[in-house]
Amino acid sequence: MTDRIGEGSYEGTEQFDKEQAAFAKDAEKVDRKAREAADALDSDEAAELRQAEQQSGQRGQSA
Repeated sequence: MTDRIGEGSYEGTEQFDKEQAAFAKDAEKVDRKAREAADALDSDEAAELRQAEQQSGQRGQSA
């Protein structure tokens, strides 16, 4: 094993990257998740989701 310096799990990152790439290649799964997200924005939780989106954006801008 090579010496690796830094934080995080390299193996975990590699696994995540592989799974993310596989998901992105599956148009059916991507479409289903996109519909779920759109439905959530049209539901009772829409205000909460938009508030969370604004808060996360504010934190990202101040960092």
